[in-house]
Amino acid sequence: MKVDNVFLAGIGTFLPERVTTAHAVANGWYDEELRTESGMISVGVAGETPAPEMAIAAAREAVKRSEHTPDEFAALLHTPVHHQGPEIWSAPHYVLHRTLDRPVPAMEIRQGCLGMIQSMRLAAQWLNTAGGQDAVLVTAGDNFSTANIDRWRVSSHYLLGDGGSAAVLSRRDGFARLLAVHSVSCPEAEILHRGGEPLFPPSITVGRRLDLEERSDHIRAQWAAGVAPPLFHLGDLVTEVVDQVLADSGLRMDDITKVAHSAVALDQIRFGFLDPLGIDEERGTWGFNRTLGHSAGTDQIAGLEHLLDTGQAGPGDRVLLLAAAVGMEVGAAVVEILAAP
Repeated sequence: MKVDNVFLAGIGTFLPERVTTAHAVANGWYDEELRTESGMISVGVAGETPAPEMAIAAAREAVKRSEHTPDEFAALLHTPVHHQGPEIWSAPHYVLHRTLDRPVPAMEIRQGCLGMIQSMRLAAQWLNTAGGQDAVLVTAGDNFSTANIDRWRVSSHYLLGDGGSAAVLSRRDGFARLLAVHSVSCPEAEILHRGGEPLFPPSITVGRRLDLEERSDHIRAQWAAGVAPPLFHLGDLVTEVVDQVLADSGLRMDDITKVAHSAVALDQIRFGFLDPLGIDEERGTWGFNRTLGHSAGTDQIAGLEHLLDTGQAGPGDRVLLLAAAVGMEVGAAVVEILAAP
């Protein structure tokens, strides 16, 4: 989707203290072989800090930087992955009350680790159709320090990191212009993250721990028994999405300075994201990702802020935001940096 006259006016992150993978191995939480293969150095661990509070901290920073006043916002979109607090409760309105505190719509976008990019897409559409207010606030926040998840062993493809992020999208002005955003799904692949678990009762209601490796084992056992899983390559989805956002932006891959991608293990980044695009880790955010952990929807905004803070991206540069989520679905956005934020 080509985007006209929508800007990033401010971004913010909340990244908690890191716990090193060496410390995790020494304490028996993590396997040394997996540590070596993944290339991960540390992950963010927020302890007992509620996920919405991390989103609020990031949002306050983003709003302050944007120079928008609360009455200039049309909506708030909150995009979590993990549980936010009490059941049958609205985390988006909690975030709204403690940031903008205005009677505007506050919605939860459940799009997994693709949530921030998809929320930016929805915000852009909102700003191009709604009259009146000039901005939309997008937030994310997750704390995986809960009893039903082992962040070190839930998947061999990544380590879960905690954190929060926010972005203010504006049709007035900003430090970066949103040029295009797009996503594509492979819906038959939803079974890969469902495995053999029943749909009812929901696993969390019966105290079942999240174990993505167990679900993968089920798929492999079914395949051995003659039931083939959906066959696709993540790289094909990545290529399709990126080709589209580049075409919508009037750019080529050579015009992209940096790629802020998901903070998963190095082999997943190479085979799933970078190799299909014909680039290496130096053009991505791997050096930063490996200290952060996979912090759900926060990865891309945290990566973008890191690129700006370290001078790896500046005025005139174009940055590709790239993410994949359960579903399977892959999304990307292109932003052009106009000024130092």
